[in-house]
Amino acid sequence: MSRIEKLLDYLKDSPHDSFLQHALALEYVKEGQQREARKLFEEILERDPTYFGSYYQLAQLLEHSGETNAALRCYQRGMDAANAANNSKTYHELKAAWEELSNE
Repeated sequence: MSRIEKLLDYLKDSPHDSFLQHALALEYVKEGQQREARKLFEEILERDPTYFGSYYQLAQLLEHSGETNAALRCYQRGMDAANAANNSKTYHELKAAWEELSNE
């Protein structure tokens, strides 16, 4: 059974588990299934805007797909959410990624 199959099986019992969905999205990225990964990252962030790792991963996916403006907006949304949650470490990590992309 592949990792994707295992994660899909786990999600049958917990269909809205952000950790499992995030892990599945990362597996989709590895397999070149960007559309499925993007859908999951967006679903996670819609439901749980404090699942900060998904902002970074989604922005990276958008950046690699040539959607620079969308990636910048995603980083900004993550920075806003991290700031609202007083999570300065995540804020600064997302800001560094945003700055690097915006200076290219």
